[in-house]
Amino acid sequence: MTERNAVDDAITGRRSVRGFRSDPVPIGTIRDLIALAGRAPSGSNIQPWKVHVVTGAALARFTDALSAAHESDMPEAREYEYYPVNWRDPYLGRRRALGWQLYGLAGIAKGDREGAKRQMGRNFTFFGAPVGLVFTIDRDMEQGSWLDYGMFLQTLMLAARGRGLDTCPQAAIASYPAVVRGQLGIPESEMVVCGMALGFADPDEPVNGLRAEREPVEAFTVFHDA
Repeated sequence: MTERNAVDDAITGRRSVRGFRSDPVPIGTIRDLIALAGRAPSGSNIQPWKVHVVTGAALARFTDALSAAHESDMPEAREYEYYPVNWRDPYLGRRRALGWQLYGLAGIAKGDREGAKRQMGRNFTFFGAPVGLVFTIDRDMEQGSWLDYGMFLQTLMLAARGRGLDTCPQAAIASYPAVVRGQLGIPESEMVVCGMALGFADPDEPVNGLRAEREPVEAFTVFHDA
């Protein structure tokens, strides 16, 4: 086994942070991170990603609008399915295990729907992060471009970790595409992919103690050698 290096540390140190300090992130740093992410692999160099950086007063207005939509209990129709339509094991079991870990750290008891809704609602404040990122893609792009997009997002998160920053990728932001469009001026020709919180993790936030378990290599890999 080779020695660990900075890339290994960024990969294993990346986690979904759900509580941030308010310390600002310099715009130059944000620009550098996005530039690094832009080096992600892209079939035929299509580069299908489009990014909206939301900070300051714009972020306050945006989170107010998203939070109001969440509180209304009238979610919009998502423009694409992120999760399976028909859940089954082992995926359902993994989801439930992570959910109970999160709720336990947040002090939310089983059956506490209001508590669960409040925790979900924190997505729409970007968990207090000073930077909210929103990602869109042209509607006529196909599945290959979505694969490229995933690599772009991962590269951005690893670049952030390398600078001592943390992130939380947020599919929940795509639950209110009309609100997102209205606030950020996104045309109908683009689909909202997801959001991402960016900033410095709050060490006093209990839910930041969450560490998602991962399956061993043998559980999902077949080695062909003969």
